[in-house]
Amino acid sequence: MSDFKIRNGCWANLETDAKLIREQVFIQEQHISSADEWDAEDAISLHFIAYDQEQAIATARLLKNNSIGRVAVLQAYRGQGVGRKLMQHIIQLAQQQGRSFVKLSSQVHAIEFYASLGLVVEGEEYLDCGIPHIDMRLCF
Repeated sequence: MSDFKIRNGCWANLETDAKLIREQVFIQEQHISSADEWDAEDAISLHFIAYDQEQAIATARLLKNNSIGRVAVLQAYRGQGVGRKLMQHIIQLAQQQGRSFVKLSSQVHAIEFYASLGLVVEGEEYLDCGIPHIDMRLCF
């Protein structure tokens, strides 16, 4: 994998790149409707984009309630550690901001990935947009 960098910022600054990735991963690949993908949280969340050179390759957002969401890596970059480095960056920033925990709603197939970062399963499995999910949390 080539070296990549992570930028974080507001929706106004990162919207174009975040939308490109989320449309490919969630709307095209996972068949999530546009109505379900786009919400008011985008405007008030902190967004993260991983870049390979100037190509946006992964994204996520951190909400005010400590929830990490919309974690997506372009298919061509999966399995190369991009998602791990993106999540580590977000977790580190959340700690620096003095947050006491982060949480997320994991697609069931990704539980092991998030568990390897220290997140722990909470509660029971449920469907979100027709995809099995489970809540996970990491306390600092």
